[in-house]
Amino acid sequence: MGTQKLSALLWEERELLELLVFKLEEEQLLLTSGKTKWLTHATREVEQVLERLRAADLGRAVAVAGLAIEWGTSEDATLRELVAAAPPGPWTEIFNAHLQAMTELTVKIRELRDINEQFLRAAARSAQETLAGLNPQANTYTAAGTSAARTSAARLVDQSI
Repeated sequence: MGTQKLSALLWEERELLELLVFKLEEEQLLLTSGKTKWLTHATREVEQVLERLRAADLGRAVAVAGLAIEWGTSEDATLRELVAAAPPGPWTEIFNAHLQAMTELTVKIRELRDINEQFLRAAARSAQETLAGLNPQANTYTAAGTSAARTSAARLVDQSI
């Protein structure tokens, strides 16, 4: 019974990892299109999926511990160690397929996370450079309400971000 429960938990975790890939790709699309208005929503959704993954990871750890004891290996065995300790039969192949799929999804998630982080850093750097280019010095005002200091340089501010 422990093997079926663990396999079901691994399927759930794989689905959550796939959902995380989707949410990170969604976040990336918002970053590349300049639609930063929706970025906080996308980030919140990523955080929600991560929270669900933490809960799923805990459930998987409990199921792995129970099965590891049954199969005569360490209670804190990893999935890779559990696959190595599995008795002959279909569960070795099933758990190995789960492990391979989850490893591939994890690599994809890392890649997306790193790319999104680069986009966010570039956007922050661009905003800082724009703000640094603006004259932050306080000026006095005339009786008409206009600034007393005249600037001759033209400024271009990209409002699409």
